Amino acid sequence: MQAESPVTSPKFDLLDSCGKFRVLVGVTGSVAALKVPLLVSQLLELPGVDVRVVTTEHAKHFYNPADVAVRVYSDTHEWEMWSQRSDPVLHIELRRWADLLVIAPLDANTLGKIASGICDNLLTCVVRAWDTSRPLLFCPAMNTAMWHHPITSHQVDILKEFGYVEIPCIAKKLVCGDHGKGAMAEVSTIVDVVNQFIQKAAESPQEGAGAVRKEQARCCEEGAGQML
Repeated sequence: MQAESPVTSPKFDLLDSCGKFRVLVGVTGSVAALKVPLLVSQLLELPGVDVRVVTTEHAKHFYNPADVAVRVYSDTHEWEMWSQRSDPVLHIELRRWADLLVIAPLDANTLGKIASGICDNLLTCVVRAWDTSRPLLFCPAMNTAMWHHPITSHQVDILKEFGYVEIPCIAKKLVCGDHGKGAMAEVSTIVDVVNQFIQKAAESPQEGAGAVRKEQARCCEEGAGQML
């Protein structure tokens, strides 16, 4: 497994995946974040898929980045790698790299931030800069009482108006002991939905990943040239 470490040349890491369907997993501060290692491992089982993870600092309270099989980016990486105008900006590089972004779990706090346009960490900056012609999936996860608060449905609707796709939460006994709706969708469900978008992109090469592959290849070539 790959431990989280300082990133001095993010383009070098991102160049390693040229030619694959690229899934960026966003992780926020819900207890459901403990399922991230499993989610990533199952996504990697999909043919031709490469994965990177963007995590909030609070999310790392629930899982160990060293248990994730791919590079995990956090706020520290964004600030450490930029020191002058010619340096790449990590949230823009990740936005260019990814064919699909899935935020799993999406906690109540980050839901509110995205709905309001707030971008105060690496993940929310990626979302704010996201190319809306590419899929963005979100998997809400929060306490039942928080889920049923009137503002939650309003904020979810705002994200849908942006063109983002909800993978609905489910009802079960939560870690806090409450029973009801608010648990993140099962990992298998999330992987199935991601795979549907991958299949759609494969069947319609002028859409989805196919539509941006030339641009990504150009970025890869430029990045490789800068490293020589």
